[in-house]
Amino acid sequence: MSSITRFPTEVCEKLGNYVYRLIDPRNGETFYVGKGRNNRVFDHAAGLPEISDDAPQQLGAKLERIRAIKNAGLNVLHVIHRHEIPDETVFEVEAALIDAYPGLTNIQGGHASSDRGPMNHLELIDKYALPEFPLEPEHRLILININKLENRSDRRAIYNLVRYCWRLSKARAEKADYVLAVVRGIVVGAFYPQKWMPATQENFPNIPYADGSESHRIGFSGEEAEKEIWDLYVGARGKRVTNPDLKHIQNPIRFWQC
Repeated sequence: MSSITRFPTEVCEKLGNYVYRLIDPRNGETFYVGKGRNNRVFDHAAGLPEISDDAPQQLGAKLERIRAIKNAGLNVLHVIHRHEIPDETVFEVEAALIDAYPGLTNIQGGHASSDRGPMNHLELIDKYALPEFPLEPEHRLILININKLENRSDRRAIYNLVRYCWRLSKARAEKADYVLAVVRGIVVGAFYPQKWMPATQENFPNIPYADGSESHRIGFSGEEAEKEIWDLYVGARGKRVTNPDLKHIQNPIRFWQC
């Protein structure tokens, strides 16, 4: 195994921006994708500066993986995938690599992944051929990204995914007239939130994965929006969001007039 743990100064000067993968030597699995400059990849592979024996409870999945590798007497492997990347494209390169490796420990998805990430041909046709969502909606709205949806025609599944559970202000949420469910830039559901509540098992007994661990977040109980509203914002098969102010980049929630 190489004993080199830093790039020489002259190499750092020539690398510029780069995108890298961290790999678990125990099974060859890529568990993190990141971007950096200089010696960021070496610091990250070593768990620095975040890792600390004084605060193990604060370790996320990524740092726990690094610690397990080190406890096994091994070192995290890493690959520089692309270097000399211009500032304006480094986020796109990182996002493409994140999309290529499901199950990463990255807390956030790739830049604009929900809008321009992996899609099949039917999703691409929908994205660019469906009717457009209103550019200037007339209601106060919350648009929530629910990319885990498997069947866009299952309104009950849409409702359960969009209503539970989110990190947002209850006071602000209560200003919204409707909550809209969005999948890869397509509005697929519209709901009237009757009551916003902490995301506890008592408040959401019909959500099988509601275990109380998300009580610092909130969700709502409600019903499908009336047909006039559904037709306006969803239509027959969904409407594509084109207003940049309403598109989801990394934050799963977008507000309109509330």
